[in-house]
Amino acid sequence: MYLRCIYEKEILTLEQTTTYKLKLEILLAGNEYDVPSLDVLRLIETSECSAYDCEFVALAKRNNTMLVTEDKKILKQFPKIAMSLAEAIS
Repeated sequence: MYLRCIYEKEILTLEQTTTYKLKLEILLAGNEYDVPSLDVLRLIETSECSAYDCEFVALAKRNNTMLVTEDKKILKQFPKIAMSLAEAIS
């Protein structure tokens, strides 16, 4: 999405954008995760966060790690699993 924006604003050519996109796909390969829908739905039911936000929370919970975010709603709704960037680097 970010690369598309750069391409649409004519900062990069189509060829450059395609090259970067392929490089990014290679770097990200094997680092994608599936989150069970039921985990996400349970979080949606007990919070005011969107499904999109709850996917990140569910992934952090599943991987037994903290979610570093600046999203105020996530920080408020999930204080045990989410922390701000400032908290993470202190």
